[in-house]
Amino acid sequence: MDAAKKLPDPMEPKTFRIQQVRTETYDTFTLTLKPAEEKGGFSFVPGQFNMLYIFGVGEVPISISGDPAKNDILVHTVRAVGTVTRAMQKMQKGDVVAVRGPYGTSWPVEKAAGKDIVIVAGGIGLAPLRPSVYHVLSNRARYGKLVILYGARTPKDMLFVDEVRKWGKEKDVAVDLTVDSGDEEWKGTVGVVTKLIPNAIFDPANCVAMVVGPEVMMRYTLMELQKRSIPDTDIFISMERNMKCGTGFCGHCQLGGVFVCKDGPVFPFRDLKSFFGKKEI
Repeated sequence: MDAAKKLPDPMEPKTFRIQQVRTETYDTFTLTLKPAEEKGGFSFVPGQFNMLYIFGVGEVPISISGDPAKNDILVHTVRAVGTVTRAMQKMQKGDVVAVRGPYGTSWPVEKAAGKDIVIVAGGIGLAPLRPSVYHVLSNRARYGKLVILYGARTPKDMLFVDEVRKWGKEKDVAVDLTVDSGDEEWKGTVGVVTKLIPNAIFDPANCVAMVVGPEVMMRYTLMELQKRSIPDTDIFISMERNMKCGTGFCGHCQLGGVFVCKDGPVFPFRDLKSFFGKKEI
């Protein structure tokens, strides 16, 4: 009798080596990783995240921000806001990072086939949405219009600036940008990202909206999308809050009756509507 096939342990990290460190803003950087094993690879779907571990420091959950069609590399865009991510910011090409994952639910790229795609991002929220953009652009005939609305605090806080401009030149892709505070070189819109939603051109009855950003930004974005008559079942949000283990064991990310790491991080707004934005939740 053949021995039962051993399933991979979701808690067991795999080693990756840093191939490139790219500075995005003063506090945000992108790591390009390759498996330490020559025959290694990495598959994921847009919206999923990994647990990144720095030996001797700790681990943090970080969304995958690369192209899902490229399984020879792994890309993470990270904001340096705590002990682990600040240590990660100091790492260099050739250093080793341990990775657990991928974990979590994905953006509804299959559900969205044949529909317009509306992406609303605030700050680093563009990073977890970028794989969806890659997927849509690589499968352009399967989707309608792609509308990308992106806001940041200042022009210097914007991510992937050159790449975002290239997206806006693609067929049936509309990119609209805004900043909370402009500078002498900024010629675009000044104001919160919700200011862009009323004038965005898409079919509310045949679209899927994907939203990531600070919770206050998402709350007002959801209100504006509802004003455009997009059903709650077609609005999706990512709730990456307080995740620690990635597998639902520790309970740090419990939100009502769900665990963000296990049941999310991507949710239809319908599922979180009853308590989204409530104080102390």
